[in-house]
Formats: sequence, C-alpha cells, structure tokens
Amino acid sequence: MTQTVLITGSSTGLGNTTAKKFAKEGWNVVATMRKPDQSLTEDNPERIFVTELDVTKPASIEAAIAAGISRFGRIDAVVNNAGISILSIFEATPMDVTRAIFETNVFGVMNVIQAITPYFRMQGGGTIINITSNVGFASNPLLAVYVSTKHAIEGLSESLAYELESQNISVKLVEPGAMITTNFSSNTMAATQNLSVPQAYQPYFEHMMNCMLDYPFESSDENQAADQVYAAACDPSDRLRYLAGPDAEETAKLRWSQSEEKYMSTMRELLGQTAWRNRQAGIQ
Repeated sequence: MTQTVLITGSSTGLGNTTAKKFAKEGWNVVATMRKPDQSLTEDNPERIFVTELDVTKPASIEAAIAAGISRFGRIDAVVNNAGISILSIFEATPMDVTRAIFETNVFGVMNVIQAITPYFRMQGGGTIINITSNVGFASNPLLAVYVSTKHAIEGLSESLAYELESQNISVKLVEPGAMITTNFSSNTMAATQNLSVPQAYQPYFEHMMNCMLDYPFESSDENQAADQVYAAACDPSDRLRYLAGPDAEETAKLRWSQSEEKYMSTMRELLGQTAWRNRQAGIQ
C-alpha cells in the first residue's frame, strides 16, 4: 500500500524539497502551507496534494488532516517542518515577537501532534518527525529565542518517544545544520532588520554577524536534510535522532565527545566569542 506523509511549511525551503523527495520515492504527499500554492503539484499532480494549514490554528490542522485522508485514504507520517527564526539581542527582543516564534515553533508543533495522535492511535500506528536543528543541542549567540524553541522540541520529542511508543507511534528528530542559502535563512535576516540593537551591544552584534558570514563548518543543504527526513520516515527502529549535514555532524561530535569545559572553549573559538574577548582585552 502506498504510504502518505503530511508535511507542514511546504511552500518553500526544506518543506518544499522534502515534499518533492517523498513524491519522487513513491509516497503520497499532503503538502500543507498557510497560503496554498498549487505550483508544487506541477511535477507530480498524482502524488502531491496541496492544502491550507496554519499550525497556530487547531481547526486548520484538523481540516488539513481530514482533507489529506479524504484524498489519499490514510496518513502514515507527519513532518513538523514549519518554523520561523530571528537574529537578535535577547534583552531588546520584544516579548510579543518571542511569543509569536514560540506559537509557531513550539505550540504549533504541539497542536499538530495532538491533532494527529488520536488518528494514528485508531489506525494502529504512525510516525511523527519533528525538524529541529543542531542548535537544539549546541547553542549559538544572537539566536536565543530560536534556540530555546528548538531545545523545547528536542525535550518534547524525547519524552514523547517513550510515551507514544505505547500506542505504536514512533517519534523522530531530524537535526539539520545551518542551511545558509535557503529561504529560511533569508527570512531570518529579513526579520532581523525590524529589530533595533542597543548601542551597548552594537560592536558585539556587528562582530558576531561578521563571524557568522565566515561560518566555521561546511554548511548543510536542503537535499541532505530532506534525505534524512525520508530516512527517518522509513526507519522502523526506535532511533530518535538523525543528523543532517556535515556541520550538524561536526557539532554533535564536539558536543558529545569531550568535557563540557572543553566543548565550551572550542565553540567560543569557532563562533568568534574568543576573538571578541581578545578584542575587548586589547589582545591581537
């Protein structure tokens, strides 16, 4: 029987690439987005069904699940991909901005999981795949709000992996590295322009932004991440985490293969924090 996956945030970026990947591999795809764009169906109209879904609106989620089942007869996997980010100084980040990011990245994922779980339970099983990031286990400066949402989903997913196993429902985490050339990155930079940087932080902010332009690892791309999402969907084992991209793999190695003190020292060096300290101390 042909399997069906529902993917959130499929209009552009990783969600769009992942939808095409599953369709190419013979799956039916319920490609969801806040503003449906039927162009995604052009290459594979029999396999890809586009419908509206806003993860912050439970009624929209229920309607999308029902529409997907009506079209393909069942749903076997859900990919929680929809997400937003921002680069900012946390002290100056308005709480309404922070709450909006949590509404999508955390509560939106929870909304989808609560909506699909009863269906999967009655069906006899299913797979939930949550897209986080390597910053879900290794934080970066200027990303405090985004990082905290990804840490939340990491914890949620690990807990649910045990809990939902009792209902024959698998939970997986895909952890991509920095996809610098994607729409997601472009949207993050655009959102950043709308926030002011306090004068006291301005030199530090500019320094760290320049360090980000000189990213210390080989970055990920959407195809690598989509391949890992597909691998997670097809893996019947109880494996939880799937790293996606060379930078995610390198960061994980640094995080888990050395002491906390050594890890923090290494990351300060790689991210430019040590250079900032030396600059402030007048060390060349």
